[in-house]
Amino acid sequence: MSKVDLSPRPVETMSPRQLERRKHLIDAALALVAEGGVERLQMKQVSERSGVALGTTYRYFSSKEHLLAAAASDWRAMLMDDLATEVRGSPAALAGRGSGSDRVVRFVHRGMRALQRQPNLARLLVSVAVSTDPFASEVVEAMGNSGRAKLLALMPEVPPTARSVVPHIIDAAWQSELVDWVTGRSTLGDAFARLEEVIRLVLAPYVAEPVAV
Repeated sequence: MSKVDLSPRPVETMSPRQLERRKHLIDAALALVAEGGVERLQMKQVSERSGVALGTTYRYFSSKEHLLAAAASDWRAMLMDDLATEVRGSPAALAGRGSGSDRVVRFVHRGMRALQRQPNLARLLVSVAVSTDPFASEVVEAMGNSGRAKLLALMPEVPPTARSVVPHIIDAAWQSELVDWVTGRSTLGDAFARLEEVIRLVLAPYVAEPVAV
């Protein structure tokens, strides 16, 4: 007797209606996490909030961890896009001032402030990062790759030989400081101060910092 494939439906094979249903599930999960945190969330709640039957929900997401990873990924992608737009449209950028370090520092600083305004979603990012669920892990890996690409776009000065490792170092430092802040081992101010130091240190060989006069 052949085994039944219980894998969730791949996103790339979904119809527009299925993609809409998937979005309803993710939006419901994000709203519930923002309201009550990660630990209290249940798949049944997401089903009820989204209007998608519980059995159908599991055809899109194999587990709570898979759903939370997808929700975190979508939210972080929107956040990173907004941050990149803000940095590119900042007065310093429009005036052509500032080094690559300055751009990345502004990007990360605004990112940390956005996470401060949504502490439960910040905890969600930390929670999914350590998930061992195979489908969640795939989503988390793709989320990391996308985030590092956004960082890399802010530092065109970095040569091809270093373009894989530099954003990885900065992203890893950001994740580490986010964990320390979420778990209460660091203040937001201290976390950002260390992040700025890491960013400027890592990018120092590739960018010309302005000279104080």
